[in-house]
Amino acid sequence: MRAFIALELPADFADDTAAAARRLSASLEGRFLDRSTYHLTLAFLGDIDDAEASRAMDALDVACAGSAPVSLAPDGLGKFGRPADATLWLGVAPDPALQALAERVREELTARDVPFDPKPFRPHITLGRRVRIPKKPLPPLAFPLTAHARTVTLFKSTLSRDGAEYKPLYTVELGEPAEMPTSTPN
Repeated sequence: MRAFIALELPADFADDTAAAARRLSASLEGRFLDRSTYHLTLAFLGDIDDAEASRAMDALDVACAGSAPVSLAPDGLGKFGRPADATLWLGVAPDPALQALAERVREELTARDVPFDPKPFRPHITLGRRVRIPKKPLPPLAFPLTAHARTVTLFKSTLSRDGAEYKPLYTVELGEPAEMPTSTPN
């Protein structure tokens, strides 16, 4: 099975991301993805077998233990590929907790002999594929407000002519964020 590990987006963040993508799709040619497919990949595993999937689940349990929800702060648009045929994405600022979570997931996968794509982690949410990026300025966009992602999932990815379909196989919820100390008047 083709699989990956990703943060699921909070509903409001995903809704606002979809609104930005709709605005872009009105002025750019390409195949824009459905809101239901939005996620932030921590590790792309590729083709794995059932035993590797089971070990990936164990890796998730260990990597996420004691982790607080991580901040998702949009930091602009980006692309992979050529402007005439690009993958368009919404970048997410490399928050230290997000970076640490991705690193722990990858370390635990390595410790369990679960293969994954070793490319450096670049936090982003894919908005569209085969997008033609014009030389003119893009329309003004309202990016989502910063949110906290709380759910890490191992997904099975099935490719078809209509795009990819993602089925959650295993999910881990991140703990509550540490409370900010409150000051008391003297």
